[in-house]
Amino acid sequence: MPGKLILIRHGQSIWNVENLFSGWHDVDLSPQGRLEAATAGKELLREGIAVDIAFTSLLKRAIRTLCIMLDEMDRMWIPVERSWRLNERHYGALQGYNKAEMVARHGEAQVKIWRRSYDTPPPALETSDPRHPRFDLRYAGIDPALLPATESLKDTHVRVQPFWESRMAPALREGRNVLVAAHGNSLRAMVKMLDGINESEIVELNIPTGVPLLYDLDDDLKPRDRHYLGNAEATTAAVGTVRRQTEKR
Repeated sequence: MPGKLILIRHGQSIWNVENLFSGWHDVDLSPQGRLEAATAGKELLREGIAVDIAFTSLLKRAIRTLCIMLDEMDRMWIPVERSWRLNERHYGALQGYNKAEMVARHGEAQVKIWRRSYDTPPPALETSDPRHPRFDLRYAGIDPALLPATESLKDTHVRVQPFWESRMAPALREGRNVLVAAHGNSLRAMVKMLDGINESEIVELNIPTGVPLLYDLDDDLKPRDRHYLGNAEATTAAVGTVRRQTEKR
C-alpha cells in the first residue's frame, strides 16, 4: 500500500508581495507566508498524517516552509532531501523585475506567452550575468551544463520527472508518507505527471501558496483521490482552477 503524498507550494514570499519574478532568486517568506506554513502544518496534524520523509528545493522560501511545517508537527527529525530539481522554474532575464514593468516594456501578449505558454521560455541570462546559477555556491557540485539560464514549464517538467522517479516514487511505494515543499511550477510539473493534465490546461492550473494538496494513490501511483486540506470556503477561490481540472480526472 503506497504512502500518502502531500504537495505544498511555499508560503507567500516577499517577492510575491512585491509582484517580482522570483525564479531561482533566493527570496524569503513574508510574515503572511510564515503564517501559511504554520497553518499547513496544523492541517496535517488535524488530518492525522504522520510524514515520514520530506523533499524540498534549494531555495529558502520552500525550505523555510518545510521547516515551519515540521516544527508544527513535531517531526523535525525525519529525513529531508533538498534538490535543485525541485527549484522554481528559472525565469531567465525576467528574474528580479516587476511583472507590471515587464508588461509595460514588452507588451501584455508577449509577457503572457513567457509566463503561460508550455514550451516558450523567457529570454535567457547571459552566461556572464551574476544572476546565472553557475555563480551560486549552492550549485557548485552540479554539472554546469545542467544549470538553466531560462526555462519553460516543459523544461521544468523535464528536470522534475527523473527526481520523482528516482527518489519520491520509491519512497511512496515503500509505504512512506511523503511531503514535498516546492514551488508553483515544479509542483505543476508533478501534478501534470500524476493527473495526466494536458499542456494547454496545465499552464492555467493555479496552485495557491501554503495550502497542502493531499493525494491518495493506488499501487501504480495513480490518484484515487486528491483534495486540499483546510477551510473549504477559504481555499475555493484560490484553487478553483485546480479543483475543476483534477476532480474530473
